[in-house]
Amino acid sequence: MEMTIEEKICGMKMYKLGDLCSDVVDCPHSTPEWKNEGIRVIRNFNIVNGSLDFSNGFFVDEETFEKRTQRACPEFEDLVISREAPMGAVCLIPKNLKCCLGQRLVLLKINKELADPNYILFAIQSQFVQKQIRIIDQTGSIVSNLNIPDLKSLRIPLPSLPEQKKIASVLSALDKKIALNKKMNQKLEAMAKRLYDYWFVQFDFPDKNGHPYKTTGGPMTYNPTLKREIPAGWKVKQICDIASFEKESVCPSDNPCIEYKHFSIPGYDECGSYVLEKGESILSDKFKVSEIDILVSKLNPWTSRVIWGETQENQICSTEFVVMKLHELKEKGFLYSLVKQPSFIDYCTRGSSGTSHSHRRVNPEYMMDYIFAYDKDVVQRFSAIVSRYALMMMKNLRENRRLIALRDKLLPLLMNGPVEVCG
Repeated sequence: MEMTIEEKICGMKMYKLGDLCSDVVDCPHSTPEWKNEGIRVIRNFNIVNGSLDFSNGFFVDEETFEKRTQRACPEFEDLVISREAPMGAVCLIPKNLKCCLGQRLVLLKINKELADPNYILFAIQSQFVQKQIRIIDQTGSIVSNLNIPDLKSLRIPLPSLPEQKKIASVLSALDKKIALNKKMNQKLEAMAKRLYDYWFVQFDFPDKNGHPYKTTGGPMTYNPTLKREIPAGWKVKQICDIASFEKESVCPSDNPCIEYKHFSIPGYDECGSYVLEKGESILSDKFKVSEIDILVSKLNPWTSRVIWGETQENQICSTEFVVMKLHELKEKGFLYSLVKQPSFIDYCTRGSSGTSHSHRRVNPEYMMDYIFAYDKDVVQRFSAIVSRYALMMMKNLRENRRLIALRDKLLPLLMNGPVEVCG
C-alpha cells in the first residue's frame, strides 16, 4: 500500500512557518488608483504555479508605491502568499523587481539563517502544507480567508539548511524549464498576434508574388458595413458563417467509468484544463468539445479564456464557455486569433450584461454575429501558420503539466530521504 504524504515525511522535524520568518507583513487593505504604466502591483491572479505571471498587469505611481510599502517593501527572495481566491498560492520575488502588493496577499521575509527561501516556496506548494490550508478553508467562514495566525501556524517540514539548498536546486531546475516553456509560448502568442495585424488589419498579407498586398498597391475598396477599406474582392462575414456553437451536452456522472478531460473556468489555469479521474463526480451537464472547436468564455475577461480544442476523445467543458465549432478545420487558426483581437473584446464588452463588471456575460448568439473581412485563401494560409504555433504551445503546456506533477511528486521524496540529491 502506498504511503500517504504525512507518512512519507513523518520523520522530518517540523517548524511553524512564522518561526522561519523574520517578518510576516499583511498587505494594505485598500484598492489603489490604477495606472497604465509605472510600478507593478502583485495581485492574487498573478501567482500561477509558484511563479509570477504578469500577462494581466496592474501599475501604480511612485507616491502610491511609497504608501503601500511603508511597513515593508518586497525584496529579492521574499515570498508572497495569497490569503484567498485562491488561498495558499505562493511565489518568490525575483531579482530586480520593484513592486508592491495588492489586496489579499501576505509578504513573508524568510530568516535565511534557518531556511532557504526557494525550499520554503516548494514546501508551501507541497501536498502536505496545501492540505493544512484546505482544512483551514473548509472550517472557515462563508468567505474563506487564510488569516495571519493560521498562516504563521502552518507546519513546515525542515531538513538541514545544506539539504534544503540541494532540494531547492533540483526543483528549481524543473521550474526553469517550466519558465522557459512559458516564455516560448509568450513569443509564439506575440508572433501570431503580429501576423494577424499584418494580414487582417494592415492587409499586408503576401500576394501571389509574395509581396505585401496593400503596401505594394493591391486594390482596396471601401466597405460600408465595416466602415473601412478592405482588399478588393473580399467579403464581409460573421462568425456564424464559419462556425456554429455547441449545444450538445453530457453529464459525466452518467458515465462514471469514463475519464474526461475537463475545461473549467473556475478551475482555469494556464494549461486550460484538468483531467477528471474515473468515478469523480460532476453532476451538472457539460458541453462536448472536439478538435474543431475554439472555446471562448461567456464571462469577463473573455480574452484570457480562449482555449484550443485538442485531438482527444471525451473532452468536456463548463457551460460558461461558448464552444465555437468550425465548419472547416483549415480555418481554426484564424478563428483562434480573431477572438483574441481587441475589436472582438470591445464588441463582447458592449453586448454583455450582468450585475458587475467582473461577472458580465455575453449571449452566444450575439458573439456569433461579430463581423470581419474575409477571403478564404488568405484565411486558410494564415490558419496553417497559426495552427503550427498553437500545436507548439499545446506541446509546451502539456510538458509543463508533466513537469509540475514531477516537481510535486519529488518534493516529499527528497525531503524524507528515499531519493537523495547528489553533489
